[in-house]
Amino acid sequence: MEISRILIRELTDAQIIELKEVDGDRTFPIVVGMPEAYAIERSLKGIKPPRPQTHELLSSVIEHLGGFLHQVAIDDLKDGTFFAKLIMLQGGDDYSVDCRPSDAIALAIANHVPVFVEESVLDEIERNPIDTEESNPAEDHFDWD
Repeated sequence: MEISRILIRELTDAQIIELKEVDGDRTFPIVVGMPEAYAIERSLKGIKPPRPQTHELLSSVIEHLGGFLHQVAIDDLKDGTFFAKLIMLQGGDDYSVDCRPSDAIALAIANHVPVFVEESVLDEIERNPIDTEESNPAEDHFDWD
């Protein structure tokens, strides 16, 4: 998956990240918080904050412990809530850590690693599309196509 666009709306805390299949047509939105949306936007634009933010801190901790982030996976959808995992490698072993999808996406973008979505999650979204039509005239659209 890749980010096709970010919708940052200043009048609400709920921001939207739209993911799109790299070699397909399926897309879906994930609602994220303002800090995660800004972290993702900064990473996409190549902007480094003057001090490490949470996502930079976690990346640094993983690296200093001799590991690296290999990929992230959005692996479940229950009652409208997405679930994700960080997949890390350290010393030839892989480790999976539960994570919020917004944090997982922010870390994936910052570390240039792929975002995967389980087929069962994509199938569920196709059966029950997520409604994000809380349109706002002050919203800003950042398209990454």
